[in-house]
Amino acid sequence: MTEYSHKMPPVAELLPHQAPMILIDRVLDAGEEHVYCQLEVTPSHTFFDADSRSIPGWVGIELMAQTVATWSGFRARQQGEQPPIGFLLGSRRYQSEVQAFTQGQLLDIKAERLMEDNGMAVFSCRIENNGKVLASSQLNAYVPSEEKLKAMQETREARK
Repeated sequence: MTEYSHKMPPVAELLPHQAPMILIDRVLDAGEEHVYCQLEVTPSHTFFDADSRSIPGWVGIELMAQTVATWSGFRARQQGEQPPIGFLLGSRRYQSEVQAFTQGQLLDIKAERLMEDNGMAVFSCRIENNGKVLASSQLNAYVPSEEKLKAMQETREARK
C-alpha cells in the first residue's frame, strides 16, 4: 500500500450515509480532480454473500458512486461544510471483468473528474485489484445547491 503525505478523514465524515450503507472502508487520497478509496472484501460487508464468499459485481457501481461522493464530501470539508447530498444520475458503459469481488481482495476504487458545471459532474471510475482493472464506468452525478435541494423537497411535499 502506498503512503500518502496527508491524512484523510474517515469515510463516515465524508459521506451523508450511515452504517450499514457505508460500503467503502477508507479514502487514501483526494484532490481537485481525483479520489482514491479502498475496500477489503470481508464477510462483514453489507452485500457479502456467504455462499459465494463474495460481493456481486453489480455492487461495483455503488462502490464507484460512494467514491465519487467522498470526493464531494472532501471538497465540502475543505470549505468547512458538511458532506452534501448528491444524486447518481446515471452511468455509461459499466463493464465488469468479474462476476463478483471475492473475499480477501483489496479493491482500489479510483475516480477522476472529467468535467463539472453547476453541480453536475462526470467521473471516469475504475475498480482495481493489484493493478488489474476489474470494473470501469463513467458516472454522472449531481450535487444541488442548498437552495435547489430545498426547492426539490418543497415540490416533493406539495405533491403528497
